[in-house]
Amino acid sequence: MRTWLAEFEMVRARSLSDALQRLADEPGRWTPFAGGTDLMVLLESGKLKNKQYLDLWSLAELRGISEGADAIRIGALSTYTDLIESPVLRAEFPLVCDAARETGAIAIQNRGTIGGNIANASPAADLPPALLVYDAALEIRSTRGRRIVPYTEFHRGYKVMDLAADELITAITLPRGRSGWKQSYRKVGTRRAQAISKICFAAAADLQGDVVRDARIALGSVAPTVVRCKATEEKLRGQRLTASVISVARVQLDREIAPIDDIRSNERYRRMVAANLLEQFLVGGSR
Repeated sequence: MRTWLAEFEMVRARSLSDALQRLADEPGRWTPFAGGTDLMVLLESGKLKNKQYLDLWSLAELRGISEGADAIRIGALSTYTDLIESPVLRAEFPLVCDAARETGAIAIQNRGTIGGNIANASPAADLPPALLVYDAALEIRSTRGRRIVPYTEFHRGYKVMDLAADELITAITLPRGRSGWKQSYRKVGTRRAQAISKICFAAAADLQGDVVRDARIALGSVAPTVVRCKATEEKLRGQRLTASVISVARVQLDREIAPIDDIRSNERYRRMVAANLLEQFLVGGSR
């Protein structure tokens, strides 16, 4: 370990209201600590910059998956394992479960949280493309009140979020009604498991025969933030899935992403694989 632990301070929040009050009283001083799976990597490498952490792990108010008539509510401290084991998510939101299974090893899945994954704001994270496909919204709280932010509007740039220093992500909501859609989740990495994605692809389409009535397409590791490809969706909406329509969709998808060369892959590969995954989804069989 390259970090001297005595340099850090960790305080456990007694309740959600206690956590929010501390963040309000000293905005910017305290960094929320949930499962810690991302922060501990930085600690081990000596790159953890913040020194004061607010431990949220024991807050029961931020746990649990509940069913409403129109939406599913997922507490921000729900772990990847909680997502994988949820009957309602497996039945209605399978891409969330697929993404959770692709995240790390079992130890990471038992500790890592959906809220922490979102707040870490990595463009290569596994869950965000699936959340975008399902039109997720974030419940955000502070002592000033509660607000709902569509997930498509939350990431504003690399590691830049619509989240003030005194706010916490408390829940994620997923509107119901997609269970009849064709759906696909694909993660492309160097290994079959425990690899950061070169490309992460999620898609869902409401089909009537071979006509696309509606669609959602999202990708990770192809831009500074996770990308919802709305223009590509529009090119497909109302169209019969012919070779020419799929070709147009491939071209449009390429315009909506901005991959780079990095240690895991390169721009050319990412563009080719992203377009290929889209075509495979459109021409392949239903889930």
